[in-house]
Amino acid sequence: MKKQFLISGVFTILSLSLYAQKIISLYGQAIPNSIPYAMKETTLYWDGEFGGYQNVSQPTLEIFLPDKEKVSGAAVVICPGGGYGMLSYRLEGTKIAKTFARHGIAAFILKYRLPSDSIMAVKSIGPLQDAQQAIKLVRDNAKQWGVDINKVGIMGFSAGGHLASTAGTHFNKAFIPNPEMTNLRPDFMVLVYPVISMADSLTHAGSRQNLLGEHPTAEIIQDFSNELHVNEKTPPAWITHSGDDKVVVVDNSILFYKALLRKKVPAEMHLFPKGDHGFVLGIPTDEWMGAVFNWMAANGWIIKK
Repeated sequence: MKKQFLISGVFTILSLSLYAQKIISLYGQAIPNSIPYAMKETTLYWDGEFGGYQNVSQPTLEIFLPDKEKVSGAAVVICPGGGYGMLSYRLEGTKIAKTFARHGIAAFILKYRLPSDSIMAVKSIGPLQDAQQAIKLVRDNAKQWGVDINKVGIMGFSAGGHLASTAGTHFNKAFIPNPEMTNLRPDFMVLVYPVISMADSLTHAGSRQNLLGEHPTAEIIQDFSNELHVNEKTPPAWITHSGDDKVVVVDNSILFYKALLRKKVPAEMHLFPKGDHGFVLGIPTDEWMGAVFNWMAANGWIIKK
């Protein structure tokens, strides 16, 4: 059953979710950087259970609000990973959002467009546009969603970590229409085994090819190597990675952490010797995310009870 509600000019497209209060269209009618296409979204199932999506061309935001008595005012936009070729939506989205909401933090899963020349005029900026729009929507609707506009962060896993760190280092330029001049800078970043760099020696090759194409120029590689774009205004970051990650080498996190320290941006990093890529997915969310909540409390975004 579908219903529609108007929220700051954007219609919900699915209000009766099994997991969240609402799923809203990210843009409404006009999607920036979009071209006519015939591509259809694919839903992925792993072992008979919903897993995520491929061929995403209609971006959405799924909303998880905490119970009123638990509201902290903090909010997190969550970017699932998947090498910019799919979205691991359930494991790196739904489970995480539900945990945030249980702890009083509003959570918003971003189903961002996966870069493709068949749906975008410039595929490299499509995911970033969606991340900026998600931050804008959360701030523009902060009052009705119980959010403090100064406590809006972004979280990303793997390639979603690249997207989150791109939003955290490229916020000075609006890649979306923003007549309200809404602040597009996230207040903090949570990066989980993130792709950070597009440099040959560091990047995840599949993520780079999907985002930048088979033969990217040196200029575009530099533009999307986020360790090169840290400055004094980059948001604080919490980072975790395993040393034996065979998919996204741990030096992505280490170099980003060092770049943050050089610019005196507060950062906390948790490195583990073993676990390989996706290591947190086998750990109960309340267990490993406890360190995230401690960090958020220490920085004043939430009050730990």
